[in-house]
Amino acid sequence: MGLEDAGDLVLHIVLSKIGPESTGRVACVSRSLRVSASEESLWSIFCSRDLNISTPLDPNGEPVPSFKTAYQLWRESFRMYPWNLVKRVTLCWDNLKLWLSLNFPEAKATLRKGATEDDLEEFETLLKVKLPLPTRLLYRFVDGQELSSSNGLDGSLGLIGGYSAYSHEVNVYLLPLKEIIRETKETMRHLGFSNTSNLIVVAASVVASLKIFFLDCTNGKLYTGTSNRQLLPCVPDSLVRSVHGINGDHQSQDALLLWLEEHGRRLQAGTIKICEQENVKSISLFPELPPLCSVAITNGVQVRASSVFIPEISNLLDQPPAYWYAYSIRMSLVPEGCILNGTHHSSCQLSWRHWVIRADNEVIDKVNGEAVIGKYPLLQTGGEEFVYESCSSFPTTAGSIEGSFTFVPGSLRDPKGSQFEVKVAEFPLELPDYIF
Repeated sequence: MGLEDAGDLVLHIVLSKIGPESTGRVACVSRSLRVSASEESLWSIFCSRDLNISTPLDPNGEPVPSFKTAYQLWRESFRMYPWNLVKRVTLCWDNLKLWLSLNFPEAKATLRKGATEDDLEEFETLLKVKLPLPTRLLYRFVDGQELSSSNGLDGSLGLIGGYSAYSHEVNVYLLPLKEIIRETKETMRHLGFSNTSNLIVVAASVVASLKIFFLDCTNGKLYTGTSNRQLLPCVPDSLVRSVHGINGDHQSQDALLLWLEEHGRRLQAGTIKICEQENVKSISLFPELPPLCSVAITNGVQVRASSVFIPEISNLLDQPPAYWYAYSIRMSLVPEGCILNGTHHSSCQLSWRHWVIRADNEVIDKVNGEAVIGKYPLLQTGGEEFVYESCSSFPTTAGSIEGSFTFVPGSLRDPKGSQFEVKVAEFPLELPDYIF
């Protein structure tokens, strides 16, 4: 039995399975098959599966008459790129935009309209580089972020997010092409890189503390810098995949795409989340889920702890090297309050801290002292979580911190019982596989 003898339902199923390219070939066989291969329901499946669109839209988001027309326009617009790569980049941006829409619309509003091929060619001419195909595609969909004082936005809306420790504050956003040109020229001149360098600045912190991400246009690898100008890869080399170039050659050049894909996965999984302090929202890079975040509850006091590697102040060429980490401690009372010997208290206050610091599983320091960053947090039932950040350096890539806080029920001025110890479960301080 040939395809023309199959029923409409069977034919529809067959065509949906073989995909749009083969469906196009089937349409050339006969008039009846051309009719079946042109059904809107069929092309809506292809558009949904390949492009994640549920209405007929062209690549600029404009409505078009049919799903088949939409698919054809997308293929024509991106004919110079491998189609599997187009689908991958589309999914990456769709995932990020969806998360931003639901959780951080203020940051989503900063995403710029995609660049044109002419924009990209002009960019390459000005910087004398050839962008990797995945990077070109990323910018075809979104030309970075628009953060400027003219639109009333501050440095908290970075797509990548950041962290703080004392006066060191970081919030990273994806640069638009116009800013890449400016930042690359200024940064290369400041750092003393050669004019023939194929490094460009693709992301940077928008607040005071300097943090920069470099893309090597020769191999597509992504780096960030240390305090002594050493470049660290931000994506494991083993994960940088090969893609087909325009002439069929293979180049490992998708690190920026891998980086954004991983960032999107962490956002969607809740590994990292929005934080809000003093009515300012931002994406916090301090992990929220185990095993990167430890959680312990003692007598109704919950303590969560996690860390972030700080490459920009680390010095790996020192002897011993200095790997710096920011760590975040979040403490709160469970709804039942502080519970001691069967008695419930609506508040308790911290008075003392004790830390055990390890590097390569060996204790290298113990810290005992009053308060935390000079504060004595008072935890109350139904009150906000108390959050503080600090930082520490390690001589190795693998370390950890654990310890305890001493609390009194009630408050330090009006104690309602004897002091008690609250556990801070061990949390890692390790050089990560992905650096954000």
